[in-house]
Amino acid sequence: MNPTKYQLFAIRAPSKDLLSLSICAVSVGLLLLCSAVCLHAQETPAPAGASEGEKMERQMWADFKAKNWKAVESKIAEGFQSIHPDGARDRAGEIKLIENLNLGEVTLSNSRSTVNGDNIVVTYMIAVQETIDQKQLPTKTTPRLSVWKKGTHGWQWICHANLNPIP
Repeated sequence: MNPTKYQLFAIRAPSKDLLSLSICAVSVGLLLLCSAVCLHAQETPAPAGASEGEKMERQMWADFKAKNWKAVESKIAEGFQSIHPDGARDRAGEIKLIENLNLGEVTLSNSRSTVNGDNIVVTYMIAVQETIDQKQLPTKTTPRLSVWKKGTHGWQWICHANLNPIP
């Protein structure tokens, strides 16, 4: 046996461990760096259109509650469509439904807007005291979705999904 041979082997083994440890340390460092970048990205302000979507929804609900039908109708596009648990509605059907609404307290939460060109898709949760045709609707928080399109006459409401059962 050659002692030099074993001595070199003994020196190489720790260097492999050192290499593995270095790779692990670099990996952990990169993971922490990526996490920091992701956290920073979440802290950046939303695009201008994103907050605009929520503002438009809040204004529609304020107009519904105030029974400001002229403002409501001016914001609903000609090709508007909606879906409710009892079926689909066109513009005229939605306006008729809205005009029969009597609203109490309205609370919007978890609003999220996505801007795609001249469109804003808004999803949110809403808890609202609603009465339609003398029937009280459930006031539990339910999801809603709206789509707004920017045109020559400003933002128009083109689509809405209401998942709150209508009696």
